Amino acid sequence: MTDCVAPVGEVAAPQPPKKDEAAAKQSYADSLPASLLSDSLSSNLFYAVSVLNENRRSAGLSNVVAVPGIKAPAPPSDFQALITADGVVVSWKEEPAAAPKRFYRVYRRTEGAATDVVAGEVPWGIRQFVDHSFDWEKTYSYRANVVTVVPANGRPGVEFESEDTPAVKVFAHDVFPPAVPSGLQAVFSGVGQQPFIDLVWGPDTDADLAGYDVYRREEGAETRKINSVVVTAPAFRDTNVASGHKYFYSVSAVDMRGNESGRSEETNEAVP
Repeated sequence: MTDCVAPVGEVAAPQPPKKDEAAAKQSYADSLPASLLSDSLSSNLFYAVSVLNENRRSAGLSNVVAVPGIKAPAPPSDFQALITADGVVVSWKEEPAAAPKRFYRVYRRTEGAATDVVAGEVPWGIRQFVDHSFDWEKTYSYRANVVTVVPANGRPGVEFESEDTPAVKVFAHDVFPPAVPSGLQAVFSGVGQQPFIDLVWGPDTDADLAGYDVYRREEGAETRKINSVVVTAPAFRDTNVASGHKYFYSVSAVDMRGNESGRSEETNEAVP
């Protein structure tokens, strides 16, 4: 390109900058006809700018820049978001005949925020993404697009995004209880001292775990919770036991928002 015989557009000159004021930046958006676009990742369009004086004379072209001249892929279809105990699951349908250097990018915006953040990226061929980095009890909107990586002559590839999916909004309300505790054991102790029964069980690994509730019953009687505050360690000592009684125990897990799991399998121990 050596001259500008057939310009694609013109931009009006900005007002002269005031003293100590930086010159205004200029921009132009070129709406491309389909005939200029290609499916080839090596296709490029080249642009240059010519500045005209009041007599429409120019000193020549600026430097020439290249941009990918490829067709934008269609955004993912049937985009959905679902709250689960494991996180926010966003899913979509995959469009056929993708170029080999494409992947999906998922964006997230917190309600009231001005900008999006990248929630995650997944390879082509994967049709869902699980977002673990959100906060419960907040509202988010999600969108996704297809990113094509265009080769750049030995340098890192240029990323070219498709149009976005329509945004979907979700309220991350936590109604999901922790996992049910397992491995509950009960052991009596009390020779020469006040009798008690020690309970131990496997620790729950849920990130929002607050602790445990301990339940006890005697044979034929109603099950009752015997801890007054949430038990924070996977162990409990029951000192309110009497000789000649057999006790049945179970435990549940409770998260920070008060969601309680089901009760573990019962174990029992007798006090001689």
